[in-house]
Order: sequence, then structure tokens, then C-alpha cells
Amino acid sequence: MTRERLYLYDTTLRDGQQTQGVQFSTDEKCRIARTLDALGVDYIEGGWPGANPTDSAFFETAPKTRARLTAFGMTKRAGRSAENDEVLATVLNAGTQSVCLVGKTHDFHVTTALGITLAENVENIARSIAHVVREGREALFDAEHFFDGWKADPAYAFDCLKAAHEAGARWIVLCDTNGGTLPREVGEITAEVIARGIPGTTIGIHTHDDTGNAVAGSLAAVDAGARQVQGTLNGLGERCGNANLTTLIPTFLLKEPYASRFQTGVTREALAGLTRASRLLDDILNRVPRKAAAYVGASAFTHKAGLHASAILKDPTTYEHIDPALVGNARVIPMSNQAGQSNLRSRLADAGIEVAPDDPRLPLILDEIKTREGQGYSYDTAQASFEIAARRILGQLPTFFTVKRYRVTVERRRLPPDRTVTLSEAVVVVDIAGERKLSVSESLDAEGNDRGPVNALSRALAKDLGPYQSIIDDMKLVDFKVRITNGGTEAVTRVIIDCEDGQGRRWATVGVSPNIVDASFEALLDAVVWKLVRDGAPVSGKA
Repeated sequence: MTRERLYLYDTTLRDGQQTQGVQFSTDEKCRIARTLDALGVDYIEGGWPGANPTDSAFFETAPKTRARLTAFGMTKRAGRSAENDEVLATVLNAGTQSVCLVGKTHDFHVTTALGITLAENVENIARSIAHVVREGREALFDAEHFFDGWKADPAYAFDCLKAAHEAGARWIVLCDTNGGTLPREVGEITAEVIARGIPGTTIGIHTHDDTGNAVAGSLAAVDAGARQVQGTLNGLGERCGNANLTTLIPTFLLKEPYASRFQTGVTREALAGLTRASRLLDDILNRVPRKAAAYVGASAFTHKAGLHASAILKDPTTYEHIDPALVGNARVIPMSNQAGQSNLRSRLADAGIEVAPDDPRLPLILDEIKTREGQGYSYDTAQASFEIAARRILGQLPTFFTVKRYRVTVERRRLPPDRTVTLSEAVVVVDIAGERKLSVSESLDAEGNDRGPVNALSRALAKDLGPYQSIIDDMKLVDFKVRITNGGTEAVTRVIIDCEDGQGRRWATVGVSPNIVDASFEALLDAVVWKLVRDGAPVSGKA
């Protein structure tokens, strides 16, 4: 059976950049474009030429892609021809194969926002699209506020679509701009548009997630006959975001009826790079990846309960809807106070620790983990600390060095002429094979601003570890989370630290203490020791 073609249109670089707090550099946009192209999307919308310097620079330096690079703009303004509209000219001058023009399809927006007549708006759409086509470009019409417009006046909303279609638009994109249309409505209205004469093979869908239904709305449109789907990596976008392509793409490739009915530009082989692409975007944005993200999240295939872990070890399909490797993700069976022997054996195996099934130390590890979690530790989110605790009980944890003491001071200073600064300083003394090393570090950034006592401690600990220095030089602290587990005067602080290294590994450690600095240092120490263990660092001698 021949599968229908379903086209994937990514707007991360344009609509995604409208996310609060997001601003891509030109280099970052090029990097994301290459990642999207390697994934296999059909269209990459690069931005709005002329709207800002970054977007204009991107089109001048954009990488060569298999995907159709698309410039975004708006239809011509009333009172001038398409040929003499300088805004439209700037979009065309970007030189892209495809051009997407946004136009109003809701009568309220035409008369209120644009202040023109309904007939003038239809004419602007038709003449703008026709001009793009005459210039030899593939034209897309972005029907802004379409679903709200349809509900207000379906005849006029359809007239706008018809004008674009008859003018030669390859794609008519139905936009749920305000994100308030529910999936059932999206499906019904899309089907009605097709029934009125615009082929589904020219219909696209663009949804926003203001009701949490952007993915469901996109699927409803495809079910109704739409054949282009627009969205962004990780659901980036204005307000609550756009339809999430990192959810939609694997759904189209792996779930029925889509997998057997449609073909996309993304292959099963390329799909294995999806998790990497998702985390690359988060890395560029300096964001912590959302653990609960469908398909690509760190928790998407994490099995905490002992009953689940036992079943997973027998057959992964008992609690997994797909093989995580298909999307480049991995199965995780963490340790926690809900864990059983199945979790324990799985975690030890993942850490490369070989223990006989009847080893009497196994119950000791399980009891230790459950006791420490009762004290406030959390090992389901700190796998590296679990591994260190297990190795210690099994006698498999080398003594690389011993921390003799550490001290942290925080000082607030008044500097002339009128500036107050805070300075954190840490001192760490370690013993490595009988040799004492003292390291001092101030927590200052490039501008001379204080980055806090934990940062100072991290710098001091990693400043001079003698023979181990070259191993830990590529470590960096990427996330720091604090939680108070008990209130009042007996409060206990739990600190979880995420680190990563130059090999792309990421690991989490935990520390618990009534003192936040002590808890932080415990987690930092575990992070360094885990790195040394995993990289096979030699033991220099007993400290």
C-alpha cells in the first residue's frame, strides 16, 4: 500500500523565538537549522527578514539544507501594489525557495486591527500570493486567527482561503492563533474546509498550546485531511507554546494509524537523533530539559516502583509503549524507597557492577538506600550518588583523596564610589597519597559579580586534585536544586546537583544536611568521585 506524504514544517527559529526570554543569535539559528535538517523536516522557517538584524543576518548566512528554507512575512498593505510594498520586497529578497505570508481571516481583526474593509483584505491576500508565485517561489498562506474567524463568520474566513488558493498558494495553513480551539472543533472545521473545495493536500495546521491541546489539535486536523503540520522543537513558542514536534514526529512514525498511512521526511534512522536534538535546543537556551517530556524526557522511560521494574526486566513492553532507543532515549530504573531487588540488580548492572544474585550484601544496599531516603536523600533523581553508596558497601569504591577540611566565607563590601558587592571565598584542603593540597577560590564571574558560596566551593574542590586534575577538567556544574524536607528549626536541606563532561555524560548527585553548604559540598564531592570512578582513575595511594 502506498503511503500518503505528510509534510513537517518547523517554525522554531521564528515562532519559537517569540517565547518569553528566548533570543537566538545568528550562529545559534544556523546550528538549530542544521540539526532540524539532519532530523529530516521538510520546511525550516528561518524568521522574518527585515524584522530584526538577527533574522536578516540568518538568511544571509543560512546553511545549505535539504529542507526548504522559508522566509516569513505579511501580505501587502492596503493602498499599494504588491510590487511596491517594501515589507513584502524584503521578504522576497531573502532569496528562499518558499515564502510564507500571514494574513487576517477573522473579520473582527480585519476591521479592528487593520482598519480596512473585508474586501480590501481579500484583495491583499490574493495579490500578495500571486506576486510571490510570479517571482517563482512556493507560496504559503498563513491564515491567522482562522478558527476563531470561522466560528464568527465561516463564509468570510473561507473567502480568504479561497483567494489565496486561487492565487496559487501551495499551502493554506489553518492557524489556531489564540490556542483556544479544542481538537474536536479543529477536526470538524478542517474537514468542512476540504468539503468546500480546498484539497487536503494543500492544507496545513498550525496550533498553539493555550489549552494544552496543540498536539491533539494537530492530530485532529491530520485525521480530517490536512497534510502539512507546523510546530516547534520542544513546543517552544509564544505564551504557552506551539505544537511540539518532538511529540508529533515520533507519533507519526511509530503510532497507528499514522505509521502505516503516512510517510514523512524523517526516517526511522533519523528518529534516533530526536532526543539529542531536543536537548541540544535546551543547551542552547541554557535550560534544564523537561524530565517529563513525552518520548525525549529523562523520565519518559524511568521505572521507579519495584513492581514496574520487576516486570520491565522480564519484558519491557509491560510498562513501555515504545522501545526508548527508537527516539534516542534510554531506560532508567532508579533506586528509591519504593525499590525492590529488581531495581537494585538493574541499577548495579547499569553501573557496571557485577554482583552474584545471592550476594548477602544486596539487602544491605537496599536497606541503606531506604534508610537514607528516610533521612531526606533522593536516589531516584541522583543515580550517581546511588552508585557511590553501593560501591562503598560492596568495597568497590577507591579512595582517591580525602577532604581534611573546608571553609566558606561570604563578605559584603562597600566599594567606591557607590557600589556594594558580595564576595564568596572557599578554601578546601585535601590529602592525596599523603600530600596535602590547599586550594582557594573566589566565586566571581567575568564581570566581577559574585556567583555564590557553592560555586566557590565547586571551583576550590576542582582547582588542584594533583594526578586527577586532567580527568576532572572537563566537568561543569549545570544545575543546582535545593529543597527543604522538614520545616521549622529542625529543617533539613536536600541539594541535587547535575554535572556534565566533555564526553556528553550527565549525572546527578545528592547531599543532605541541616546546613545548605554541607549538603552542597556532599553532592559536589560525590560528583567528582563518580567522574573519577567512571573514567578509571588510578588510585595514588591511601590517604
